[in-house]
Amino acid sequence: MSEPLFSEFPPVSTEQWETVIQKDLKGADYAKKLIWKTPEGIPVRPYYRAEDLPKKAPVQSSKENNNWLIRQDFDARQDLAEANRDALEALNRGVESIGFLIPPEGLGEQELIALTKGIVWEATEVNFTGGARANPWFIRQIDRQNRAIGDDVRGSVDFDPLRQLSCHGRFCDDEESSFSRLRAAVEASRNMPFFCSIGVGALIFHQAGSTIVQELAFGLAMASEYLHRVPDANCDVDEVAQGMKFTFAVGASYFMEIAKFRAARLLWANLVRAYGAEDIDSETMVIHAVTSTWNQTVYDPNVNMLRATTEAMSATLAGVDSLEVLPFDRPIRKPSAFSNRIARNTQVLLKEESYFDRVVDPAAGSYFIESLTASIAEEAWKLFKQVEEKGGYLAAFKAGFIQEQVKASAQKRDANIATRRQILLGTNQYPNFLETAGDEVTEATVTRAPGARPIMINDMGDVFDAEPTVEPIEAYRGAQAFEALRFATDRSGRQPTVFMLTFGNLAMCRARAQFACNFFACAGFKVVDNNRFETIEEGVEAALASDARIVVACAADDDYADAAPQIARLVGESALVVVAGDPASRPELEAKGINRFINVKSNVLETLRAYQQALGIA
Repeated sequence: MSEPLFSEFPPVSTEQWETVIQKDLKGADYAKKLIWKTPEGIPVRPYYRAEDLPKKAPVQSSKENNNWLIRQDFDARQDLAEANRDALEALNRGVESIGFLIPPEGLGEQELIALTKGIVWEATEVNFTGGARANPWFIRQIDRQNRAIGDDVRGSVDFDPLRQLSCHGRFCDDEESSFSRLRAAVEASRNMPFFCSIGVGALIFHQAGSTIVQELAFGLAMASEYLHRVPDANCDVDEVAQGMKFTFAVGASYFMEIAKFRAARLLWANLVRAYGAEDIDSETMVIHAVTSTWNQTVYDPNVNMLRATTEAMSATLAGVDSLEVLPFDRPIRKPSAFSNRIARNTQVLLKEESYFDRVVDPAAGSYFIESLTASIAEEAWKLFKQVEEKGGYLAAFKAGFIQEQVKASAQKRDANIATRRQILLGTNQYPNFLETAGDEVTEATVTRAPGARPIMINDMGDVFDAEPTVEPIEAYRGAQAFEALRFATDRSGRQPTVFMLTFGNLAMCRARAQFACNFFACAGFKVVDNNRFETIEEGVEAALASDARIVVACAADDDYADAAPQIARLVGESALVVVAGDPASRPELEAKGINRFINVKSNVLETLRAYQQALGIA
């Protein structure tokens, strides 16, 4: 049916498209108007055609369908019975893969039996994170407990010494013993071909503010270090490669995240071939994905549900093997039964009602996503080679190269959030005006301090007493700077009133008032909006009656030259006068002592900090 339909429409060439676009632009610069760059520096064009498809297609998933495992992790360091009970309940409510965070010293035989009581290993993927000091004997213990089912044991022990080094600045013991224990862990899992004993925790870079390219390149470099250091006469490259499970975060850039996972499979296949792997199964990348902690917010936390939904869509459309959707209230408290249910059901809906599990690599053939995939793979491979030229991941990390790269990216992202080039809904734009931090929120929750790390079950969990030997990377949430700002207002006991003095052109004064309300509400200030005052005098009288600490002049730019000095004179020392906009008369106004302006070019974070200080809050 499609052929006769398409035959009715003559083909349109790229040249014809470009001619029409140039005409519509009326002389404007094509690149500045229509091409934008991702944080990775990848240019994104306004449209793509078949000619833009890369010559080499990404490696597709080896699965017969797009099914993935719904995973949920539990903290088993304190109460084994509670962790077991919660895991069994989750399995009865749609979860297919369980993760347990265990103590550094691992678990004894009876403890392992108690933790996994009632779990059917043949039908459930069981994963363990932490336990850095327990491998490989812990794997042998799992093998002994499940010797009867052999090949049906599916899961992992996330033994990842380079992740320990990256997060803590030191190995659990020392470098050589860490890699020796890793080799022994691979050998211990030989009777369980579908059980992974090596973790590659690439998500730690995302948690520290990296770009997609950095997360992929540095994760690949960690895997390369393992492929280089672990194999010996008794443990070959194929065995090591097939024993790895990669854990990536999935962020908010919907199409870029889909392309990231597709590029990861392509690069992994290239890497294992370069190491001389002979088994085709070694080229299959086992991927576990976790929704972003970096994107989660304390204020307006319900928005985290929306973020997690789009992130889950990206990961599942890209063909990950398992996915954990983090509960929306996780930055604030131990997740509730409701938030855990919503997190599980997000994935259940994607399977049962949206049928995301029915088609393998549904993004394949999309001109846009295929082009992004090729670009990400190319840029990640370039960065990966830089790491290899410095001696590999371990040498590059000891030299501080990886930390410097991630820090630079994080600083750019922070600057974009501060200036609203990147929006965190409910935090730096469109905040809930009436929300205040509850008693569960503490200063530690919202403060980003050196070495501070958000609590995350999917993290290594191990804490080492010894001091770091190298600088670790710093995990944080992108919203923390704004949250600390608003938290300071909430806990100060003084919520200053910001009054919108609207006058002149109705459309302009309303637009400026809405902008200013959102601007000041990000700091937890009370905003008083108004339709429009007939006179300046009327507006100032209402502002003073409201006990406003800040009066914002909201009007068209042309009105400010005369009106702003009048407002400042009438308000006097009673409040700070702010002009919403960046009028041409600004130099004249500044000469008259009016020097407070807010507009779309403002650094929202720094500006609000200055107002807090002026009002005695910070």
